Amino acid sequence: MRLIGLDPGLRHTGYGIVDVIASRLRHVADGRIDSGDGGMAERLLRLHDGVLRVIEEFRPDQAAVEETFVNRNPTTTLKLGLARGAVLLAPAKLGLPVSEYAPNQVKKTVVGVGHADKAQVEHMVRLLLPSAMPSSADAADALAVAICHAHHGATRMAWTAAALRVAGARL
Repeated sequence: MRLIGLDPGLRHTGYGIVDVIASRLRHVADGRIDSGDGGMAERLLRLHDGVLRVIEEFRPDQAAVEETFVNRNPTTTLKLGLARGAVLLAPAKLGLPVSEYAPNQVKKTVVGVGHADKAQVEHMVRLLLPSAMPSSADAADALAVAICHAHHGATRMAWTAAALRVAGARL
């Protein structure tokens, strides 16, 4: 199964692609989509279209997106929410299942500590994906989101399958 992890940002959105083969992860690609200059609508369109291009190029089966970290500045939080909406829309538009993870859950899954800093996250991403050399902190964060989904998504699918078996046995 191929996963795309996305770390939304208004200026830069990171992406990371991993393959899950049994219980192993394999780095496929990573990078950053830049929104450039201009008005809000143009920047959001660039992010959305950039994510669409990455998905069309790498053909992931599922997507995982980091949830918005609430800032003290409500204007900044609102702008990040707009970017996140543009990023969430791209995989949904292409019919991919989309899961969302809180920043602390991503960090705890990858590093073991929910309040890890960016350097710790990047270090663990490189340990878990030895062939990965993330091109930016945004790309490393996106790979961390993909790793988080690989771990939690497998558990969620197993629970769903078990629940369906139980429900089927009751019929």
